[in-house]
Amino acid sequence: MARYTCSFTVADDVEFLRQLLSQVLHSCHLDIQHDNSDYMMARERLGQVSFSKLVKVEALIDKTTATTSATRVDLIVKNEELPLQTDNHCYQIFNLVKQAIVDNCQWQLVETAV
Repeated sequence: MARYTCSFTVADDVEFLRQLLSQVLHSCHLDIQHDNSDYMMARERLGQVSFSKLVKVEALIDKTTATTSATRVDLIVKNEELPLQTDNHCYQIFNLVKQAIVDNCQWQLVETAV
């Protein structure tokens, strides 16, 4: 199973962050499957790759330490594919999502950890 993680902190409140995160995931051709106040799960659309390569993205929003000026999010990008190559499909989607987060001009990115 391929699995890649990163964390980032955004200088915005939780609700605004959730809205923007949903938009970012949609822009990466991922459909939101589950969304509540501190967890969001999106999945790659069916039909584009084989079932074992379908990528899921989980976003864990840390509401325990969130303030009106900073919120931390942990991302987990995974699929059932064995990561036999370093540039596999899951890693490509991970980079796509990570770059979309960094490039989003609607929020102020405070910190990123890979």
